[in-house]
Amino acid sequence: MSCLQTIQDYGLRAIGYGERLLPRSDFTLCEQFTLIGSGMLWNIYFGSIAVLLGFFLANALAVAKMAQSPVLRKPAEIFVFLFRGSPLFIQFFFAYFLFLNLKSVSSFFDPFSSAWLGALVVLFLNTSAYTAEIFYGALRSVPKGDVEAADAYGLTGWNKFRRVLWPTSMRLAWPAYTNEAIFLFHATTLVFFSGFPAKRQQGDALYYANYFADKTFNPFVPYPILAAYFILLTLLVIFLFGRINTRLNRHLPRPKRQKIKLKLNLIR
Repeated sequence: MSCLQTIQDYGLRAIGYGERLLPRSDFTLCEQFTLIGSGMLWNIYFGSIAVLLGFFLANALAVAKMAQSPVLRKPAEIFVFLFRGSPLFIQFFFAYFLFLNLKSVSSFFDPFSSAWLGALVVLFLNTSAYTAEIFYGALRSVPKGDVEAADAYGLTGWNKFRRVLWPTSMRLAWPAYTNEAIFLFHATTLVFFSGFPAKRQQGDALYYANYFADKTFNPFVPYPILAAYFILLTLLVIFLFGRINTRLNRHLPRPKRQKIKLKLNLIR
């Protein structure tokens, strides 16, 4: 089988398209690259949706933690503490069995027992908790001069938050938030090794890397391939978040880079 045919057969297998049976023997590098790359689609799906939705919930939690009213502040603090205080693997485990029990009560919870939704909910809540703490710290770190300037301009309430507090806190929090996004994409490898099963062997990148390692008794081929894929994904995340960071700080003066000058030292 040619490599092109292998890509056609297994390139989208992780999401249910292509060959249903996995290769059993005589594994080629092309098969390993293709199937592990196919599994990366799940990692990208989990990470992208969780980061996008978690951004909004994290902002709400951070604002709630800043509130003086305990009705808003205490639930936010408890939520953040629970999801930051327990391991993600355990959260997957308990969420799966919780959704299984709820499934027996109502058919509404049927999709939640599958990884595509149940695991996504766990990742979404987990990253929201960690990101909320980052945003909360950034809100508390807004320079007093910015707040006083907003007061001098007569900005109060929502206008003050929207025009001064939130943009400044985003600029302060963005480097740490970039790290959280990277960690979240790496954490997606736990989905199919926790409670959520890989139905019809449609798992993520680590699932297929582990499959090849078990079949060949040689982990030094599939796991480096997996690492290479995640390095590329990390570079993509850094690039995208870096562009957003540049946009957030577009009003700040850019430091001039000195050009490297080559001087020939003919006489010592």
